[in-house]
Amino acid sequence: MDKEFYVYILASKQNGTLYTGITSNLIKRIWQHKNDLAEGFSKKYNVKNLVYYEVHSNVENAIAREKRIKKWRRAWKLRLIEEKNPDWKDLYEEII
Repeated sequence: MDKEFYVYILASKQNGTLYTGITSNLIKRIWQHKNDLAEGFSKKYNVKNLVYYEVHSNVENAIAREKRIKKWRRAWKLRLIEEKNPDWKDLYEEII
C-alpha cells in the first residue's frame, strides 16, 4: 500500500484563526489537535476544526504545497476552504 500525505487547514471558527499543517496520519493528527496534545500554535489559539484537507502520494509535493499555502494571503486560504467546504463544517467526523 502506498503511503499518503495530507495537507490540512484547521480553523478556530468560521473566518477565525487558521493553521496549516502536514501529516501522514490525518485522523491521528487531528485527534491530537482536538485533545491539546499538539503543542504550539493550534493549542495556544484553540484552533481545532478541520475545515480543509487534500491528499498527496508524494511527501515532497505535500511539503511544497503546505509551504505555498502558508505563504498565501488570507483571502486565498478562505477561498480554498470555501470552494470545498462552504459551510465551514468540521470534517473530522467524516474522516474517522
